[in-house]
Amino acid sequence: MIEERFGESVPFSLGVEEELMILDASTFGQVPAVDRILRGVEGLELPGSLKTELFASVFETNTNVCATAAEIDEALPALRRAAARSAEAEGLVIAAAATHPFARPEAQPIVQEERYVTFVGYGGISVRRQGVQGLHVHVGMPSGDECWRCLEAIVPWLPVVLGMSANSPWFAGVLNGMASNRAPILAELPRAGVPPAFGSYGEWEAWVERLAALGIAEDYTRIWWDVRPHPKLGTLEVRVPDQPTDVHLSAAFAALLQALCATALDGGLPSNTVLLADRGRADYVQNRWSAARFGPRAKLVHPDGSSYVPAAELGAELLELVRPAARALGGAEVLSRLDPARCEADLQLEQESAEAAAADLVTRSLG
Repeated sequence: MIEERFGESVPFSLGVEEELMILDASTFGQVPAVDRILRGVEGLELPGSLKTELFASVFETNTNVCATAAEIDEALPALRRAAARSAEAEGLVIAAAATHPFARPEAQPIVQEERYVTFVGYGGISVRRQGVQGLHVHVGMPSGDECWRCLEAIVPWLPVVLGMSANSPWFAGVLNGMASNRAPILAELPRAGVPPAFGSYGEWEAWVERLAALGIAEDYTRIWWDVRPHPKLGTLEVRVPDQPTDVHLSAAFAALLQALCATALDGGLPSNTVLLADRGRADYVQNRWSAARFGPRAKLVHPDGSSYVPAAELGAELLELVRPAARALGGAEVLSRLDPARCEADLQLEQESAEAAAADLVTRSLG
């Protein structure tokens, strides 16, 4: 049985992970200096921690467990500031976005830890292309069964979140028309995209244990779905958003996802949102692609399956659905920063070149 810690934190507690890039202060190219960034924050009292990621030019910040989005809104900037000070001492800067505007992922050195080296050996080019950064939001769940019930209820709304968060129009120096290049690149990994439809948490757990027994995946952390249970933390982990540049938007998406989970478990989502597994998953694949391609200007199949509507309209509907829960959880003010009709990819597209876009990311990442 997988170790579980459900119900050990306050209801709908939050933990947030940001994936951030390390850049040269002059050229804004990526620099493989994660060891220097981490060394520079050793011993500091922070509202969380910093750790390695796949590439040596990227690091991850993890907040401590928080009760409210307002706490997240204080913790994330503090972690970024600490990393930025560490970078500055090395002639470096940090930047937040879901892709670097001009760096080639395949040229980025891999962190020489066994888990990453093994992963690259297994996944090859599909792993080497993962020069993408995401925002991961953990929401505390009362039990495994309720975690899975929540996952099923929120899945139809996650493409809306992707469209609102789209922040990777550039990939390896090219504008290819995607609002989120991260979404299709992440989907190149095995066990990525939308979760299959399991009948219960127990069925999912048995499947994970079978994968481990067969030697396919060591544990459930080797599953890269857009949303997944994280029983060892007692959370539902939502992984669909692109990494925001504005740190306060990271907190706003945390507020949105916390309130969405609370609304789902309270029965506040429309009763026909949870579709039959086959149609619901098929609609998700269509909506995920459309949200990645067009961002808030996409058209999406409504979560109830009845209509084909603008993503911005669905985003406004989603915000209204979750607003009561956000107020109850103390996150309404943070949530109000989200604009369902505009995403940060739009800001990148206003820049005249990939180099200008990278410079602008640096400026906006510390706000």
